Amino acid sequence: MIVEQSRRIIAEVSKGFIGSRDIIEKVLMTIYAGGHILLEDCPGVGKTTLAVSFSKALGLNNKRIQFTTDTLPSDITGFTMFNREKNTFEYVEGAAMCQLLLADEINRTSPKTQAALLEVMEEHSVTIDGITHRLPSPFVCIATQNPLGSAGTQALPESQLDRFMVCLSIGYPTLENQMKIINMQNKEDATSEIKTVTDAQNILDVQKYLASVKTSDQVLEYAIHLCEETRKHSMVSLGISPRGVTALVKMAKANAVLRERNYVIPEDVQAVFIDVCAHRLVLRPQAKVEGTTARDILMEIQGQIKPAAV
Repeated sequence: MIVEQSRRIIAEVSKGFIGSRDIIEKVLMTIYAGGHILLEDCPGVGKTTLAVSFSKALGLNNKRIQFTTDTLPSDITGFTMFNREKNTFEYVEGAAMCQLLLADEINRTSPKTQAALLEVMEEHSVTIDGITHRLPSPFVCIATQNPLGSAGTQALPESQLDRFMVCLSIGYPTLENQMKIINMQNKEDATSEIKTVTDAQNILDVQKYLASVKTSDQVLEYAIHLCEETRKHSMVSLGISPRGVTALVKMAKANAVLRERNYVIPEDVQAVFIDVCAHRLVLRPQAKVEGTTARDILMEIQGQIKPAAV
């Protein structure tokens, strides 16, 4: 049932977003795993379209906030305003009060506003004047940032990057996909043809089901060994945290479910290892001088650490 539903979701999202099926699958896996997504790519490759397409296919209400230097934390969390007619203070919802939030160019706002968003992502609630307001469930944040333009940006601290379950790059489309994108521009809205395949409650049920997916001790040890090796690597000053290990296991479970299995094998861990861990590594200056990237280091570690027979 979950596999068939996932195929239908991917098919519907593909109507609006013309790009790699692998990216669509990994975003869906992250939503199933209850995580948040950071899309790190140049402008114009379809990051916003991808988020809107998912919100329609999954039946989630969505909001978008474009981050700028003057965006305030209250724009995300909301605020209280005095109502003269009722003589009471009323809560005015912020952008985060939705099920799927698209946070565009998260690195173009102040650290204080970034911290407010990351707190919402972690707690799934906002507290205004001592009153806690729960966010709708499920709550998914898809944040974007341009890794190339650094003028007027505030890089996310490592502790906040760690809150994103995966960091994905869409990349430039193929020649065939670019032709499809140009031909689709004749339509008013490419996402208007997307049909709702499921609903919020069904997504929550899948998230609960993931908890029952079996992970043997050998596979769990393999995932932990991979992450531990990043902490010992000579080119890494900050390796994968325990939160990163947990995210890796959850994503491996989601990958197993999409492959029609209720148990995790080492290949599931390998399939998501780089996407889950690359943005969490802090490299030493020597690595940057030599042109070594986080992906290079993770691929090296994955080649060195062999899984036990399962």
